Amino acid sequence: MVGVVGGTRPALPPADDRDPDTTPGAAPVGTLLVQDIGGRRWAERRERAAEERRVTLALREAILPEPGASIDLPYARIAVRYVPAGLASSLGGDWYDAAPLPDGRMFLAVGDVSGHGLPAIAEMAQLRHALLGLSMTGACPGRLLTWLNTLVLTRLDDTTATAVCGHFDPATRLFTWAQAGHPAPILVRRGGARQLGAPRGVVLGATSSLPYGVADVRLEPGDLLLMFTDGLVERRSRDIGAGVSLIVEAAVATGLGSAGADLDAGLDRLLEAIGGPNPEDDTCLLAVAVTEEGPRHP
Repeated sequence: MVGVVGGTRPALPPADDRDPDTTPGAAPVGTLLVQDIGGRRWAERRERAAEERRVTLALREAILPEPGASIDLPYARIAVRYVPAGLASSLGGDWYDAAPLPDGRMFLAVGDVSGHGLPAIAEMAQLRHALLGLSMTGACPGRLLTWLNTLVLTRLDDTTATAVCGHFDPATRLFTWAQAGHPAPILVRRGGARQLGAPRGVVLGATSSLPYGVADVRLEPGDLLLMFTDGLVERRSRDIGAGVSLIVEAAVATGLGSAGADLDAGLDRLLEAIGGPNPEDDTCLLAVAVTEEGPRHP
């Protein structure tokens, strides 16, 4: 109740009918609310991105050897260049393997699962480990890809992948290999380079009715074998064929595989010569340099 003194009603303060959201010197309430929600969403996205990166790095350590690592053997030197698309995740759907088999041969493989992100990484991990396990049977590369294709068709719905794999026998220097819809390796020899003729083989996950063929080539001391994914050779501005020709020319021009050449430095020069890795696709390059050492074939 408002009292009256001396018969005069006291003056009330003037009503402030201004919109509090537009009061000078103060941020509008609606703006503050939007900013608060936007800030929380940004923080949540940042936290999710950080968590995904932690998961991806953990997967990389569990799935692949350290990218860029080199392996020195009595009969060969092996080097790898692995660059995920955009360098954002440190791991993509591409993979590689270089593992000694119980019978003394070396198993070599490069593969590419369609897609990007964690789903592609998970599928890549399954295929890589499955193929490595299968390789321990000593079966020929064509049989290995047949088994791997069965796995894709029966366990990985809506998944397709490509792969090339083979055995290098240091006793005979014979490289026996097969491919599933994948670019054939490039052989660098005595200052020249060429892509090997590919045996038949369809993309993994396409059909179960077509067999995988097998090819072989005897490597010589000083030879360099390049196994790679399509991210190395394919761009929006060119097809795979043109990209392979560019790699062949660059391998010769940079002296890759020449006697006494530094393999790691040579791979870096090769990537630089072709304009670097593909920023829109994962890139994997596995190089095998055959040395003078090791057992000779009969």
